[in-house]
Amino acid sequence: MRPGWTTGACATAASTAAYTALLTGEFPDPVTITLPKGQTPSFALAVEELDAGAGSAMAGVVKDAGDDPDVTHGALVRARVRVLPSGSGVVFKAGPGVGTVTRPGLPLDVGEPAINPVPRQMMREHLTEVARRYGGGAEPGSAPDAKPGSAPGAEPGSAPGAEPDIEVEISVDHGEEIARSTWNPRLGILGGLSILGTTGIVVPYSCSAWIDSIRRGVDVARAAGRTHVAGCTGSTSEKVAVALHHLPEDALLDMGDFAGAVLKYVRRHPVDRLTICGGFAKLSKLAAGHLDLHSARSQVDKGFLAELARQGGADEALAEAVAAANTGLGALQLCTAAGVPLGDLVAARARDESLAVLRGAPVAVDVICIDRAGLVVGRAEPRGPRDSDRRR
Repeated sequence: MRPGWTTGACATAASTAAYTALLTGEFPDPVTITLPKGQTPSFALAVEELDAGAGSAMAGVVKDAGDDPDVTHGALVRARVRVLPSGSGVVFKAGPGVGTVTRPGLPLDVGEPAINPVPRQMMREHLTEVARRYGGGAEPGSAPDAKPGSAPGAEPGSAPGAEPDIEVEISVDHGEEIARSTWNPRLGILGGLSILGTTGIVVPYSCSAWIDSIRRGVDVARAAGRTHVAGCTGSTSEKVAVALHHLPEDALLDMGDFAGAVLKYVRRHPVDRLTICGGFAKLSKLAAGHLDLHSARSQVDKGFLAELARQGGADEALAEAVAAANTGLGALQLCTAAGVPLGDLVAARARDESLAVLRGAPVAVDVICIDRAGLVVGRAEPRGPRDSDRRR
């Protein structure tokens, strides 16, 4: 599948083009940047605007996420560069459609624009290189014929590699609307999207971004003083967790299929209590020892369910029917009709598997299984690392 580019890479390309135009009077199009792992992609400019008299230039790049189902695919990422007084360095600003951090626990201070550390570093490095090539101390637009390696108009004695004194305002057209489909509101990033990326490349259907969001969710919850968080497989299970435990939004982790990611991160960054809530079939996979619950990577084991049913009092005929059921939910329905608590048995085994992954971390785990309508079909009470219930 075709890879794409992160918002951080797009912002780097746009800011590089804008600052180059500010110093030379010409926009490089396409503009080529170097990513952290050495790749050198080129980006066509979608918009450009130069106001040399005001010391300002803007360039924009349309994000191409490749074949990844990224909500920011096709978004126009703009960078406006403005000259600042000497000694200011590179200052980042959130423009329209880029969020602002309002809660602790993220790698940015509260009040900072949601432009993550790696994209900031990428932009600083590229802008510093532009200043080195074309003279960061030049009057805007005074060097239209500058060649790479020259520094026309540079201030006498200016240190090679010194940061230029500019404001970089990153904006994303319709970013505030797009951000409603992301984790940003829950993480306390308000007003728009985050400018993200650690490699500059979007790998199609990569789980890395989702797992990183889970980790940041745990960080934000801990920073907010939450002692009880819930890892949920979807929006229906989130509603159930909130209804049963009255958890605030920043204590909810959109776990999806990545149960292992939640457990491994909470193992290293403990909270007092972790609730895992999800569909019966998915959690039956966790009960069987699978940490990735995606259908492409793990399947419901009806033989395993049949064995649990036997432990719950099912006779051999029922156990065989469970093993032959078309779906996990079908197996559950057979047991429910016979009075065998398969949902509770799955929840208890999923809790025990979770505790095994936690490896003695001081976290109590409870599990809630639901059906497709959101009805609770199985529960396991909180149990901690010493195998003793901790009810709250």
